[in-house]
Amino acid sequence: MSAPLPASVPLDNQMARRGPWFAAIWLFFLLEPLRTGWSERDRVAGVLGMVATVAFGTIYMLSWLRLRRDRQQLAPRPPLAAALPWFACLVALGVLMTLCLGQEGTAAAVYVSVLAVTLFPSRVALVLVLLDAALMVVLGEVVPGWTSGAGLAFAVCAAAVAMYGIQQMMLRNLALVQAHEENARLAVDNERNRFARDLHDILGHSLTVITVKAELAQKLMDVDPVRARAEVDDLERLSRDALADVRRAVEGYRELTLPGELARARTALRAAQIDAVLPNSTDDVPSDRRELFAWAIREGVTNVIRHSRASRCTVVLGSDRVEIRDDGVGPGAAVAGNGLTGLRERASALDGTVVTRALAPGFSLSVVLT
Repeated sequence: MSAPLPASVPLDNQMARRGPWFAAIWLFFLLEPLRTGWSERDRVAGVLGMVATVAFGTIYMLSWLRLRRDRQQLAPRPPLAAALPWFACLVALGVLMTLCLGQEGTAAAVYVSVLAVTLFPSRVALVLVLLDAALMVVLGEVVPGWTSGAGLAFAVCAAAVAMYGIQQMMLRNLALVQAHEENARLAVDNERNRFARDLHDILGHSLTVITVKAELAQKLMDVDPVRARAEVDDLERLSRDALADVRRAVEGYRELTLPGELARARTALRAAQIDAVLPNSTDDVPSDRRELFAWAIREGVTNVIRHSRASRCTVVLGSDRVEIRDDGVGPGAAVAGNGLTGLRERASALDGTVVTRALAPGFSLSVVLT
């Protein structure tokens, strides 16, 4: 007799539909007990044996479907309180089959060993399988008219070993799925934290300046109307810039923004163990120059991290210029890179100039607008 091996939990929809049919194939080995019961249908034992065999196959399939559902919900095994009734019911039906049908009813022993492996921890399952196999050998020797149970004992052990291998594969698959879900959850948490940090870095200072300027404009309204109007104009510009930054952040739009690039530069330099001296405000930079200066900061900071071996990086920001300088070993390959070529093209579109110069020690990259 071959070992009845239920299918492992499928991971795709097509295999999920085929899984129960694959498990049901192994019920083929219960046909022999049914045939024996049918041949003795004129006796109560024969009828009762057939009923017990059908019930045995039904319980076995229901238990397999329950296990399959649990694994789809990432539960490796049912709790002991749920596993024991299923196993006890299957054992009781197997005993009834044997009492009614004789040695043909012992076909249930293989299914019992398979279920023991799927329901219980390895050590418990090992004990149950060995007891099952030993019982088959003993019954074959002591029950008059029975043949040797060694072959059935081997089938019991072989089915258990095969099921153990499938079980370990399924448990590893479950572990991989759980690890994937955990990584996805951590990625979402990291992205949420990054978004909160970037939003704080982008808006924190701007909103503070807007509040201060609003208070100042209110105080100057009666004292110096001209200056108050200038403060109100600045308020409008700052609020528009802040609104644009918020929209880009919320919509996931990855176009460079000057506050966002400063925030990312601070994080990148910290990760590279480079001291960062960065401006706390971008309020003096006109809106039409912010994207260019953001590109300059990205290119400059990237070169500092990649080539400079610096311990300190300073960004100086003004209304018409931005400079990134470090105390490293010099320009190296940074001067000839494609990044600077693209930056020069962007600067020329605004009538600007990219200036690079060696320092003692270090390197300076500047974008100057006229």
